[in-house]
Amino acid sequence: MHSKALPKTAISLLLALLAACVLIGINETAHNRARAELDNMERGFATRTAMSRLLQQVLDAETGSRGFLLTGDARYLAPYDNAVAGIGQSLDALHAAYAHWPQESAILQQLGADVQRKLAEMELSVRMRRQGNEDAWKFVVLSDVGQQQMESIRAQSGRLLESTARRIEASDDQVRTSLLYSRLGIAVVTLAALLAFWLYLRQTTALRAAGDQQQRALQQERDLLEQQVRDRTATLAELATHLQQVREEERGHLARELHDELGALLTAAKLDVARLKSRLGSQPAEVSQRLQHLTETLNSGIALKRRIIEDLRPSSLSNLGLHASLEILAREFSERSGVEVVTSLEPVELDESHQLTVYRLVQESLTNMAKYAHARHAEVTVRAYANHVEVSVRDDGKGFDPARIRPSTHGLAGMRHRVEAAGGRLTLDTKPGAGTRVSAVLPTRVLQA
Repeated sequence: MHSKALPKTAISLLLALLAACVLIGINETAHNRARAELDNMERGFATRTAMSRLLQQVLDAETGSRGFLLTGDARYLAPYDNAVAGIGQSLDALHAAYAHWPQESAILQQLGADVQRKLAEMELSVRMRRQGNEDAWKFVVLSDVGQQQMESIRAQSGRLLESTARRIEASDDQVRTSLLYSRLGIAVVTLAALLAFWLYLRQTTALRAAGDQQQRALQQERDLLEQQVRDRTATLAELATHLQQVREEERGHLARELHDELGALLTAAKLDVARLKSRLGSQPAEVSQRLQHLTETLNSGIALKRRIIEDLRPSSLSNLGLHASLEILAREFSERSGVEVVTSLEPVELDESHQLTVYRLVQESLTNMAKYAHARHAEVTVRAYANHVEVSVRDDGKGFDPARIRPSTHGLAGMRHRVEAAGGRLTLDTKPGAGTRVSAVLPTRVLQA
């Protein structure tokens, strides 16, 4: 599929690139030709303007000279002089414009000669009028020479204007032809581009359909794997919860065995020592010391037995309630570790399993604090709300980076699982040098009567 798709895509891209290049070439060619013809038209219009200006200057010179001849007023000579001065510049401009056109240059040479003869005729009449030679200038004016020269000038100018108009018209036709060819080329290239685009869309649609099919297959595999992971996670969570329950039951059984069997043995041994002391009466000092040491040892064993039993299954929790159990736990921890522990405990109503969860959470947090935190002060807080209970243990120890917790650290994982198994949420807030706060939110379950 992909091996066939790549050549088709490459062909489509090449066609699109070729169409773009051809379109650019057509546009550039049409632009250059149109620009050249427009320049020719611009020169034609400028030439026609110069020709009209030359005719106007000749007419202005003739009008000024005739006014002076008829009236003798020198003011008529001002437009005459201005026109004569500008005629030379107009002729130079026309010679430059027609330099590349031999036929028009020849006509312009004849026109220039006629203009010069006309100027000479007007200059002679004006000079004679200034000299007072009335008969001479009147003879010149009344002759047909000036009229013939003007007709020749108009004829030559008309031929030049007509030639210029033909050139302008030819340039205009060429511009229109270039634009027509450009439109046709653009139309053809546009059709080619549309064809290439259609081929590209067709190939893209095919690739998209194949991609969607692969995506659906991958999604099905992903969904299957996610379902398997959820099933395995749920199975492991149930197993972990079961193991915790079994562990608590085993702890309770072991605590009862220690209380019933070991407690009875230690109590009997203590009573036997008391009887021995009462029956021996006065005895040597060494015997009294031995009996006293034995009594103290038995008392230490009984205290150790009680502490182990409380660690395994706190009897205070079932006998005194959660509030008193946490007070006792905090006090005993403070006595053993030297950490000042402040408690702020509100009365809460939780079932036995939730109370045990809270107790184990506080117990594990205090144990971790003693091992790693190096704290001097700690605070245990229990807050009761309408639908949940919030428990937190805070210390002022050295803290740690949660991202660097080793996977082999099971304490926090065990607390989190215990809280989540009870339907709650555990939050850890710590950073190096800022202490640690372990908090949990547990839903409230009202005890049934």
